[in-house]
Amino acid sequence: MAGISYVFTISRVAEMLGEDEEWLDEISIVLDPEDDRLGVLGLGDESTTAFTRFGIENLAELVQIYKADPSLLPRPKPRE
Repeated sequence: MAGISYVFTISRVAEMLGEDEEWLDEISIVLDPEDDRLGVLGLGDESTTAFTRFGIENLAELVQIYKADPSLLPRPKPRE
């Protein structure tokens, strides 16, 4: 199996999936590094969440679960 050569930031994944970034970050907390959800550290206290392609697939499955049962975590209202 080849190593991971790149990851997608949560901002990029939110754009790809057409979903709210903060909502995705909230629901992705249940994913582990084994699910290909990673923390990327920057300078100082800067950090962001990132995903491999497999991680995006796992997150997309979670999105469907949370959309099917909005009581799990309500989606934010669109900003005007």
